This record gives sequence, structure tokens and C-alpha cells, in this order.
Amino acid sequence: MLNFIYYPVSFILWCWHWVFGKVFGEASGFAWALAVIFLVFTLRAILFKPFVGQVRSMRRMQEFAPEMQKIKKKYPNDRQRQAQEMQKLQSEHGVNPLGGCLPMLVQIPVFIGLFHVLRSFKPGWGEVYFFDKQGVDSFVNAKLFGTNLSTFITMPADQLAQYGTERLNVILVSVPLMIVASIATHFTARHSVARQNQAALDNPQTAIMNKLTLYIVPLGVLAGGFFFPVAILLYWLSNNAWTLGQQHFVYKRIDAEEEEKKATVVETRQALAPKPGVKPVNPKKPAPGAKPANGAKRMPTAGPSGAPKATSPDATNGNSNTEIPGLTPGRSTSKKPGSKKRR
Repeated sequence: MLNFIYYPVSFILWCWHWVFGKVFGEASGFAWALAVIFLVFTLRAILFKPFVGQVRSMRRMQEFAPEMQKIKKKYPNDRQRQAQEMQKLQSEHGVNPLGGCLPMLVQIPVFIGLFHVLRSFKPGWGEVYFFDKQGVDSFVNAKLFGTNLSTFITMPADQLAQYGTERLNVILVSVPLMIVASIATHFTARHSVARQNQAALDNPQTAIMNKLTLYIVPLGVLAGGFFFPVAILLYWLSNNAWTLGQQHFVYKRIDAEEEEKKATVVETRQALAPKPGVKPVNPKKPAPGAKPANGAKRMPTAGPSGAPKATSPDATNGNSNTEIPGLTPGRSTSKKPGSKKRR
């Protein structure tokens, strides 16, 4: 049913076993353990770019989280309108919520595929996907510190006898892997929670999810280690180690980009702002007698007394009136300024 997952997973595992088998030997437990670890690294390298997109998407969603709260308060009883406004807001900011879930959604079928492939390696079995009978026998007989990679702590005694492994050896190898994998899971979640802003931390739903990822999931890994084969524990440990290192690298890179953007904005503002002690430059006034710019109104010129000349309505129609010096515009020419009427 899920052969489209099982075959690619088994092929990548086969390739890495071929590489490390040349160094340690095909039946070496170290060769198979490294093949499982580098299978994880290969898949996570393929998902590196979607992970960066996930981090950027989560950062943008945290930035406009207050806007989302306003929408919820504005339409408290209209879920449909809330969804529409949320989608509109996300499209405006270029955020795709499904893009943030893509890496996790891809890892789930990979984990299921690897679990199925490794559980298929049993004594007496023939071909398993890309592995022939010789490859299956090589995995079954390979031992890591005296423990077969397909064994787990709660495995029935008769099955342990088929692998030629004692339960004590399985416990001595599995328990340290369980503890380290659980601690790595906790620190990976802790690193992600530390990146959340105050608004997200104050959200009750986010607080519940943080507690689940910080404590419940690591405890689940610790409890599940009793039922997981050694190879699955190696997968879980290497996956969390990669995630922790990848988060540190990507977050540091994104923080540097944001600091650079902020510095560029500050420099631009400082360049445009006037320097201290320097008066702002005003536009130059046109010189007397100069023609105004296209579309600008012509300012009236000053007369002999220093007052501006009045422009009669006829001047705009092409007719000009001759002014007499000494007369105030608007007064009759029959009287001289300052003359008094004789009695």
C-alpha cells in the first residue's frame, strides 16, 4: 500500500550501507548504524529549504499576531467572517500556514517507512524492497555492542533467541539511546519556544502546546524506547541532533538578516534627515522680472512706492491700463492726494 514510501527509504538506506560497508564491512553493525544515521541526514538535507520557509512563515505570523487578535475581537460570533479576514491578512503578508507544517508532514511518512522496512528485516526472510536475501541476512546478523539493530527491550524471549541476543545487551544499548534522544527532543523544543514573542507566549493555546512539546513528547520518546528497535532509536536521536543544529544555524542567519535590514532603514533615515545645526533648505524665490515656471502664477511686480502693481481685470483680456505716478490705485484722477476741500 505504501510502497511509494518504502522503496525510496530502502533505496537510500541501501546506498549508504554500500558506502560504509566498503569501510567497516557489509555485516558490521557500525556500517548499518551509520547507514541509518545518514539516511536521516539525507532526508533532512532535502527538507532544508522548506524548513527555512517554515521559520520565515512563523516569524511573519508572529509579527501580525496582534492584527489577528483584532479580527477575533471584531467578529467574535462570526467564524466564517473571521476565517475570510484571516486568509486576507495572510495573503497580504505572503504567509502560508500549510508551508510551516510541510517539513513535519513529510517526516511522518518517512518515519513510518523506515520503521516498516527495519521491522521487515527478520531471520529467514528473503528480499525486502531494495535489499536482496544477502542484504537482509547482513542486517539481521549485524551487532552493535552485542545487540542486533532490529531488537528492542520488550521483545519476546523466543525472538531474541532467534537473533542470538540477550535482553541485558539490548537494555545496555537501548537505555542510553532513549535517554539521550529524550534530552535532545526537550532541548530542540526549548530552542523553538525561546524564539516565540510575548504575544504568542501569552496565548493559552500556545502555552498548552509548549508544555506538550517541552515535557510530554520527550517523555513519550523515553517510554516508546521500550518498544522501538535500536535502529529506530538511532533514527530518532540523529533526527533531533540534526534539528537542533539546523535551528541554531537558520535562526542565527535570519537574525543577522533582520539586523542588517534594520541598520539599512536607520542609515536611510539618517541620510534623509537634516544635519544638526543646519537650517533646512527652502526653495529659491524667482528673481525680479524673471519668467515664472510653466503653470505657475505670475506674481505682481512692485510699483515706484514699493507696493505691488494692481492688475485690472481688463489686463487679463489683453487690455492694459496706464498708471499715473503718485496716484493710489483705485482713486479718481480728479483729486490729488492730500488736497483739502476749500470752504
